[in-house]
Amino acid sequence: MAFFGGGRALHAAAMGEDGMQCQAVGSGKVPPIPGAPRKLTIAWNEDSICTSAVPVAKEKGFFKKYNLDVDYVNFAGSTDQLLETLSTGKADGAPGMALRWLKPLQQGFAVKLVAGLHAGCIYLMTSQKSGVKSLADLKGKTVGVADIGGPDRNFFAIRLKEAGVDPEEDVQWRQFPSDLLPIALQRGDVQAIANDDPVAYLQRRQFNLFDLDSNMAGEWANHACCVIGLREKLVKEEPHVAAAVASAILEAGAWIPCHPEEAAAVFQPFAPKVSQADLAQMLRMQGHHHQVIDGPFRDEVIRYAEALKGIGVFRPSFNTSRYADRVTQDLLG
Repeated sequence: MAFFGGGRALHAAAMGEDGMQCQAVGSGKVPPIPGAPRKLTIAWNEDSICTSAVPVAKEKGFFKKYNLDVDYVNFAGSTDQLLETLSTGKADGAPGMALRWLKPLQQGFAVKLVAGLHAGCIYLMTSQKSGVKSLADLKGKTVGVADIGGPDRNFFAIRLKEAGVDPEEDVQWRQFPSDLLPIALQRGDVQAIANDDPVAYLQRRQFNLFDLDSNMAGEWANHACCVIGLREKLVKEEPHVAAAVASAILEAGAWIPCHPEEAAAVFQPFAPKVSQADLAQMLRMQGHHHQVIDGPFRDEVIRYAEALKGIGVFRPSFNTSRYADRVTQDLLG
């Protein structure tokens, strides 16, 4: 049975704010779950505005549309712990950053990646005082990150290598608590800092920073930054339920760029110190236009894995095609 129709389409359709495409990839092809509402648990990090599709899906009735009764678990632990939570059935699904999940998934967690939710939410920032104007200027410099093994560090290591700068030999990386990164930049301890929203947006304004690079630049603007993962048993034994969950989240994600103010209002209880206007602007800056499933999603996983090979995260002999076959699932059936 085909749970997602038109599975080769990469982007949402239907016009919204500023000509944005707003209908989810595969929309309208997944039937509601019959019978009593199906109870499920979704784990997500309440600090991550880029995955606001999860609360939007509940608040705006996308889960209800598919006869899903979804509870949330606020999960701020390690990626390994989150994947273990999914593997053991303590949660049924979760959104997460591709570059945070791909290496741990090599360990064989019983989790399947089923869709790319959106592009773009990571920023490399600097100040006028640093004298850094391009990625090439970071040769011989130091970059501050909140997690030395995290997606921010790995993505900008990839980007540096693409710019001809060796991210291991030519650049130093230093770890600081996220809120102290701009202080380290001010002191000259680092010449650029990497962060994601909502923190990056607020730091950019408070400390008069500018974006040196982001994953909304170049080809990476058309690659999923965040993905949807589901527990493998759900995907294998109840593919119709898995398809409904993924479709509801994708539809909520496609709704966001057409209704950024409403989406910001849904997310604001999780960021009460940030104005609705600022949250809406963050959502506008992110790549919610880009969603991907099926073969194109597998191709993006391969592209990421190849890039991670290039910076030493995966060994040179790592078979990225075989790996993508194992960790992704085509819900088109």
